[in-house]
Amino acid sequence: MSLIKNLKLNFENFSLDISELKIADQGVTAFWGPSGSGKTSFFKTLIGLHQPKSWSWQFNETKMHELDLAQRRLGVVFQSYELFPHLTAAENIQIVADARGHVSSDEIENYKQKLNLAACWNTPAQKLSGGEKQRVSIMRALVSQPRILLLDEPFSALDPHLRNEARLLVKTLVSELKIPVYLITHDQADVDALADYVVQLQHGRVVSVKKLHN
Repeated sequence: MSLIKNLKLNFENFSLDISELKIADQGVTAFWGPSGSGKTSFFKTLIGLHQPKSWSWQFNETKMHELDLAQRRLGVVFQSYELFPHLTAAENIQIVADARGHVSSDEIENYKQKLNLAACWNTPAQKLSGGEKQRVSIMRALVSQPRILLLDEPFSALDPHLRNEARLLVKTLVSELKIPVYLITHDQADVDALADYVVQLQHGRVVSVKKLHN
């Protein structure tokens, strides 16, 4: 379980105030709310871009708030995917695998097949389709062997007709993971398709926490 306490951020026209939040250590937890609800500020805090004073984040026995981003071991899929445009899909993934240092070729091949990346493996990222970029970004996050997988609006950059297909692929993949997945989204369809739990944010506050499935 994750336990977050005293997460307070103040901006010119907005404040995020989460006194205490418990997050399940399995399944998909969606952090859901409209634009301006605090999702982005919350996400940026988890990945170390915001550093609130006196907050704490305990994940099982690990004090995550005391660690830098590399030590937190978060697998992050950004909304814009953040791939190196002139590197191939394979090279984008290999950079992360080399940094981690103990990713086997069998593991890379396994994810490559599951994410249907064989056909674009040697294609520069700038020439990949939106769906291919998303799958490369997901694979890159997974080969980092994360404690937690964070998905930041992972379908919003896709054409509408590709979103259901992408949701199904992600649902199949995350069902096999033994780590918690945090899904940042404004889209009710993402919640309906993927979430086991939903944390609703509004005006920088948590207004409800629900378990969706028994």
